[in-house]
Amino acid sequence: MYNAMSIDVEDYFMVSAFSNVVNLDEWPNYEIRVEPNTRTILDLFAKHGIRATFFTLGWIAERNPGLIRDIRSAGHEIACHGYNHRLVYDLTAGEFREDIRRAKGILEGITGTPVLGFRAASYSIVKRSLWAIDVLIEEGFKYDSSIFPIHHDRYGLPGAERFPHIIKRSGGTIFEFPPSTYRLFGQNVPIAGGGYLRLFPFWATRAMVKKINKKEKQPVNFYLHPWEIDTDQPRLNGRRLSEFRHYINLKTTMPKLESLAKEFKFKPISELIAAYE
Repeated sequence: MYNAMSIDVEDYFMVSAFSNVVNLDEWPNYEIRVEPNTRTILDLFAKHGIRATFFTLGWIAERNPGLIRDIRSAGHEIACHGYNHRLVYDLTAGEFREDIRRAKGILEGITGTPVLGFRAASYSIVKRSLWAIDVLIEEGFKYDSSIFPIHHDRYGLPGAERFPHIIKRSGGTIFEFPPSTYRLFGQNVPIAGGGYLRLFPFWATRAMVKKINKKEKQPVNFYLHPWEIDTDQPRLNGRRLSEFRHYINLKTTMPKLESLAKEFKFKPISELIAAYE
C-alpha cells in the first residue's frame, strides 16, 4: 500500500493564523527560511526513497526557482498552492481564477511540466466556496486536495467523503484526494499531518495509518510545511490558540517524519490517483 506525502511549500510568516500579525505587503521584510528547510526535507526523502507532492506558492517559486527545479529533478511532483496564500472564501471567483492561473503559470514556466494538482491555503474550499471546484476544472486541474472532512473553526466540510473520489460538476470532473481522517466514535479525527502529526504520539499515528491501509484498504494523504521542522524560526506574537497550533512540538516533527519514512511507502498524489481512473 502506497500513501501520499505532500509538502505545502510556504514560510513561517505566511500562515493564515498569523495574517492578523503579518500583512501581505510586509512579507519581503521577513527572513526567508523556506529554502533550507525544504532542502532538509528533500535530503530525508532521498535517504528513504520517498517521492512526494510539493504544493508550492507562486510567491515562493518566483523567488526560489532553483529550489523548484531541484524538487522536480529529484523526482517529486510540483503542484499549485495558489500565489500568496489567500483564503479561497475571502476571494471572488474572478480573484481566485487570477490567483491560481498566475501561480500555475509560474510553476509550469520553471519546471516545463504541467501542474495537475491544487491545494487551497488552509483547506479553504468549504461549503460556501465550493464554486472553486468549478474554477479548478475550467483551469485544467486534474485533482484537488483541499476538502478536509472535519469540523474546524477555520476550515473543513463535515460529511464530505474521506477517501479519494471523483467530483462531478456541470463543467466536467475533478479528482478529490482529501487529507486523511480516522473514524472514531462517529467522528472524523484528523491525522493527516501538520499540527496533527505533531500533536499525537507517534504510536497513535502509526496505528491509525495501519488501520486505514489494512482494514479500510485506502491510502493516507499526509501533509507537512517546511516551517514545521524549523525549531529556530522567529517567534510571532499571534492569538494564543494560533501560537499553540503553530509552535506545539516542533522538535518532534523530524523524528516523526523519519519514522513515517521508515515504516510506510509513499508516492506523489498524481501517481496514486492513476489507480482510480
